[in-house]
Amino acid sequence: MSDSVRQSALSAVVAALPALDWIKEAPKVKRLSRDFHWFSPILKNLLDDKFAELAVRPRDEEELAAVVAACAAQRLPLNIRGGGTGNYGQLIPLHGGVMVDITKLNAVVEMGKGSVRAQAGIRLGDLEAYTRPFGWELRCMPSTWRLATLGGLFGGGFGGVGSINYGPLAAPGNVLSVRIMTMEETPRIITLKAPEAMLLHHAYGSNGIVLEIELALAPCHHWIERLDSFSDFASAMAFADALARSPGLVKRQIAVMAAPIADYFTDLAPEQISGKHVVISVVGSESDALLPALLTQHAGQSVLRYSDDQHEGHSLIEYCWNHTTLQALKIDKSLTYLQTAYAPDNYLQQVLDMEQCLNGEVISHIEFLRDMNGALTCSGLPLVRYSDEHRLNNIMQTYRDNGVKINNPHVLHIEEGKQGMIRPDVVAMKRAFDPHNLLNPGKLRGWDVRETLPDVKINGVTAV
Repeated sequence: MSDSVRQSALSAVVAALPALDWIKEAPKVKRLSRDFHWFSPILKNLLDDKFAELAVRPRDEEELAAVVAACAAQRLPLNIRGGGTGNYGQLIPLHGGVMVDITKLNAVVEMGKGSVRAQAGIRLGDLEAYTRPFGWELRCMPSTWRLATLGGLFGGGFGGVGSINYGPLAAPGNVLSVRIMTMEETPRIITLKAPEAMLLHHAYGSNGIVLEIELALAPCHHWIERLDSFSDFASAMAFADALARSPGLVKRQIAVMAAPIADYFTDLAPEQISGKHVVISVVGSESDALLPALLTQHAGQSVLRYSDDQHEGHSLIEYCWNHTTLQALKIDKSLTYLQTAYAPDNYLQQVLDMEQCLNGEVISHIEFLRDMNGALTCSGLPLVRYSDEHRLNNIMQTYRDNGVKINNPHVLHIEEGKQGMIRPDVVAMKRAFDPHNLLNPGKLRGWDVRETLPDVKINGVTAV
């Protein structure tokens, strides 16, 4: 599509829907076309000049359907935006078009006994604030829960706080169903139950527009947030591992940060944590009294401890997961990060070996969780002192050579990151729901080889 044809199509869409909340000013559209891709110097170079040409904030499903129909008729690319807190550049359009901000589609649709169904644009903090008075809380949420939306967590998230109990979001039983709009001239609305619903998970809005998500919930606890310090990394890991393995201790979050990561937490007791290895945990108030003995056993020191409803400003959760990277980048712009996954049967030794192998160039950041099969393990979001892409690739290969999986966060294509492979069923979903390849085009490598993939039938899905 030539520039003149593209501009004519954009003008036609706006003219056809004059009552919608269009954003046309270039600086505002550019801002809405950004996520935290700059965590990666590689993605920053690839994406800094990529923007949508027009943005819109639909106020309800009817307005969203009207935008989708108009864009489909004009063959205009369309990207969906939630809170914009992702780190992978998947929000950013490669081919311009229309950016749709869905944060006004933010209602709780149905509250059940142990489950909730809500619109994709609801912020996770608002969703949990709604469910807690009923005695339920989210099973897992990212450190960005204040801004991140439910749709963003489903479309591009992994897990987070709570994954020590319930595993990643993709673990069976966490997501119960999704309600989807197709990207067609006459949009269809389809509800898919798990497991078919999970074919849209971690696809970054490239194979369907998610309207609502039904989640299973966890019983509420009164939580205590803690930061404990250690003089050596092995002791910090041993304490965290003992806490993770104690079945009677109630916990929601366990993270280990090697020195000097805590030095980047400049608003958290800097004199007490400078040069220290630290563990941030969130434990049930009924278990908190047992922590001092465990801490003493591993030569640790308590630095911060407060109830999750008593602290002012930031929660300690906002120093975990990829918020750790953000806190560090505020101080040192030369850093970047990786995503590692350790073997459940050997994770502790792997972590200690990699810390010794790459110490100085790579700074360990470990998050404990259950894997898809329920086994206790940990993943890493280590900080890397970035020199160049070649060296970064060599570091990733060192991890792989030591049996540690890498989920590469420095790539554009979905299959080269978390998914790891071209999946015919994910591509089949796109063929059914986005036949003109208008949703986030260019990110799903499997689309380019769709004709070579085996035919996949998906329950509840009919290809057009």
